[in-house]
Amino acid sequence: MRALFTSILLCLALAACGRFDTDQIRACRLAIPALNPTDTVITIEGTGSGPRADILRIVYRAQAPDEPPRQRTIDCIFAGEGTALQRGALAGLASDGVPMTDASFLLLRRFYLEYKAEPPVDPGMSPGADLVTVPPGLAYGLQQGLAALPSAAIYALLASAYALIYGLNGRILLTFGEFSALGALAAVVGVALTLSLSVSTPVSGLFIAFAVAIVVSALHGFAMGRFVLRHLDKSNGQQVLIATIGLAIALSEYLRLAQGAELRWLPPVFNEPMPLVRAEQFIVTATPVSLAMAGLGFCAATCLILYLARSSYGRAWRAVSDDARTASLFGIDPRAVHDRALIIACAICGAAGVIVTVIYGGMGFSGGFTLGLKALVAAVLGGIGSVPGACLGGLAIAAFEVLWSATMPLEQRDIAVYSLLAVTLILRPGGFFGDGALTPRQV
Repeated sequence: MRALFTSILLCLALAACGRFDTDQIRACRLAIPALNPTDTVITIEGTGSGPRADILRIVYRAQAPDEPPRQRTIDCIFAGEGTALQRGALAGLASDGVPMTDASFLLLRRFYLEYKAEPPVDPGMSPGADLVTVPPGLAYGLQQGLAALPSAAIYALLASAYALIYGLNGRILLTFGEFSALGALAAVVGVALTLSLSVSTPVSGLFIAFAVAIVVSALHGFAMGRFVLRHLDKSNGQQVLIATIGLAIALSEYLRLAQGAELRWLPPVFNEPMPLVRAEQFIVTATPVSLAMAGLGFCAATCLILYLARSSYGRAWRAVSDDARTASLFGIDPRAVHDRALIIACAICGAAGVIVTVIYGGMGFSGGFTLGLKALVAAVLGGIGSVPGACLGGLAIAAFEVLWSATMPLEQRDIAVYSLLAVTLILRPGGFFGDGALTPRQV
């Protein structure tokens, strides 16, 4: 199985749109200002291959003060290629055909490219002179909010999956994080198969990725319900919790055997930053793919809420949630309602995994564990039996992470999120958007 998966990823690497992706081109562009005098006006003229096929060459025009314009080139070589995680890391460069010494390159990378206090300016980005000017605090907050949108959509989808099942039978399934990792893997395979069939447009690749991930996750969810959960119908919640923990470990190991321990990387698409507003020298940007994926995630969560509120299945779901035995007397099959809820929950988890892969480039076989726990925090925070409340809890967790990352040490962010779960269970067990207490069910 791993050999087949490796061959598929090789097709993905060979059939990707161009040898160099936008992240590599941007990384090479960032080094251009350091190779020219201060206040030089840089105009990018072209991008292509250099002396070798694995070398990126950018042709640009440099207009220094009181000097005639010059046409110059920069050649960049990268640490990895194909599906390697370090694909976009600069390993060396040359200016006008003259290679930079190792010492100079290390100084450039350490004190310019990786200098966090004053990040380098991308000469390929619009200067933003015609943008609306806003106060610096507002611009910084807007940038952080835009960065949190994809995470909010991911947490909203996963939290709604928890709420969909818990609201039906009062049980927590700790496998939804692994189902998002399964969707991420299925998305990579789907894109690779699309490229191997010469259907290589980014839009068609994203469409196939979502379709394959949703179908694969739904089928695995159906199998989980039929072969595992159905035998635990009369078990208590603790037994189901333990069983799903074991199933999550088994699914994680299944993904490791299928794809290997390495992170599988997906080529970025539509990720050129768009300038929106500015505050002095700071320009607020957003990428089309992040806005599109966030919008798609929020639309999926909204459609799920409307489906439960206005469809006949939503009425059956509420009836079984209220009293399964009485609902069965009125012709509703509680088992069928539960099976469909499980399939829907696993499908939206697969869609969340696609969003993770498209936005962040990849998701390892064990990446679903932390993601699933954070989504569970969001579900509890919003009221775990309520799908709308769980979606709002996902928004709250994403906002909390952004505020913490902007003001507190980043390495302590996950600890703060899990501590928020403990505080919520102590002060308001029913969640901020649910009841004050977990009645009549207990976690």
